[in-house]
Amino acid sequence: MILPPQSICWGFNMSRFDPLASDSPLIVYIDYKSPYAFVAKDPTYAIEDQLDIEIDWRPLTLDIPSYLGSAKLDGKGKLVENNRSPQQWSGVRYAYHDARRYARLNGYTLRGTTKIWDSSLAAIGLLWAKRQHRAILRGYSNRVFERFWKRDLDIENPQVIESVLKEAGAEVDGFMPFLTGEGKDLHDEMQATIFDTHIFGVPSYVVGGEVFFGREHLPLVRWILTGRVGTAPDIAYRHFDPEGTADE
Repeated sequence: MILPPQSICWGFNMSRFDPLASDSPLIVYIDYKSPYAFVAKDPTYAIEDQLDIEIDWRPLTLDIPSYLGSAKLDGKGKLVENNRSPQQWSGVRYAYHDARRYARLNGYTLRGTTKIWDSSLAAIGLLWAKRQHRAILRGYSNRVFERFWKRDLDIENPQVIESVLKEAGAEVDGFMPFLTGEGKDLHDEMQATIFDTHIFGVPSYVVGGEVFFGREHLPLVRWILTGRVGTAPDIAYRHFDPEGTADE
């Protein structure tokens, strides 16, 4: 059974917002500037489609400089700003290496970013698309993820976000006031509430009030959603087939 879109539109009344609860059986937290969230999107869609559920997608806008420092490249890829320690650079380089490996296996383009982007406008766009229809939300997210990781999308430009929403089929009348008013307030309040619940990374999956960090937990998430039949699966990474098994 597919839940009607309005049933998971908790998104506009903070008095009802609970980071660990939803009318949907699965909550997924994402940030468009996360390479790990990008490579997780299609395996996560597969869970949604195979089980005929509607995921409650929620934005978690990461404050990357607070734990990994910051850096900026010029148009030729030369480092022009660096506020990272050697240890932070090691972590960043490995993260990109790992995510790029899985992107390549699945035919994605994943280019390292030239700076740490503020993804809050794209996140508010997610909330707007979510108001309308899940097909619109999926179309919007696909476009943002894929173009951003090709370096073809300025996610800090309000007109760009509005254009992607429109291209995905969304009604955009009223989006600009939402972006700077109600939507921004909602986004900012959500981030504080999510942080207080100790959800810190993306993709994070919430099922039955329990949080799982990383796409490697999708087989276990699927097992829980399908009634915990049989032995619980181990973590897995690469591909997730309709039977819920995975290739290492």
